[in-house]
Amino acid sequence: MMLSIVVPLYNEEESVEAMYAAIDAAVAELDYPYEILFVDDGSKDRTFALASQLAAVDPCLRVLRFRRNYGQTPAMAAGIDHAKGSVIVTMDGDLQNDPRDIAMLVERLDEGYDIAVGWRFNRQDKLITRKIPSRIANWIIGKITGVPIKDNGCSLKAYRADVIKRIPLYSDMHRFIPAMASIAGTRVSEVKVRHHARQFGESKYGLGRIYKVLVDLLAVKTIVAFSSRPMLWFTLLSIPFAVGSILCIAASIFTLARGGDMSLPIAGSGVLLGSLGVFLILNGALAELVYKTGDVRTGSLASLTMKSE
Repeated sequence: MMLSIVVPLYNEEESVEAMYAAIDAAVAELDYPYEILFVDDGSKDRTFALASQLAAVDPCLRVLRFRRNYGQTPAMAAGIDHAKGSVIVTMDGDLQNDPRDIAMLVERLDEGYDIAVGWRFNRQDKLITRKIPSRIANWIIGKITGVPIKDNGCSLKAYRADVIKRIPLYSDMHRFIPAMASIAGTRVSEVKVRHHARQFGESKYGLGRIYKVLVDLLAVKTIVAFSSRPMLWFTLLSIPFAVGSILCIAASIFTLARGGDMSLPIAGSGVLLGSLGVFLILNGALAELVYKTGDVRTGSLASLTMKSE
């Protein structure tokens, strides 16, 4: 088994060398070949230069670079795509995640789990702007997706490569990986990990990211729900349009029955709404056909197995 550690970096010149030293010391104790991938997400400081100097003397370290800042999830996705290991570990590059916890996550995969999720049970962040919004968000995510992860925002996670490489990542989707993976019946385990206060620079996260999380959550819920019963969900989506169509056409017929002039905009709206409803149902039927006859490697959607420690 080969281990790949993927670390997105953005303006982390003060912590990149210490981050490398901590990861190298932690994984050197494991009895596995390993590689470290630093992904510079368009940093404007010396992050890339310092990381490149480290890579020049250590063949186990590779550095990828974006021409501009795309965000944590695209940077993480790039690292995952280039990773060579059969087990991939992701973590933040600000020294708040502890590389010494990598061993616990890898052990959990050795027990048969597909994803090991870090849980910052003693989180060292600001209460009002970070911890409380995070707890609320984790509760909402768990209720909507049906995957009760206590700390979706923790970047310290370990994955089987054949699982994570099949999951599409964009926007801020990295926090929803367990929910996305649940479609394939993956086994997920939560592991208590250490969390340190930020030593250098400023946090890249804030309350302004809430709206993006909510939009991504809606997308994930749609994907998870549609994947198992697409016909049902497309039919439910068509109901408002069908009701609107019936009301418009009924109003037009009622007007004609009383000897009035039919309103073309109302009648036309009824026809368009009805057509849209039929179109959605047909799309649902097509999606159902694709799902039933497609290559479903898992055979059936197994239930998500959770274990916390």
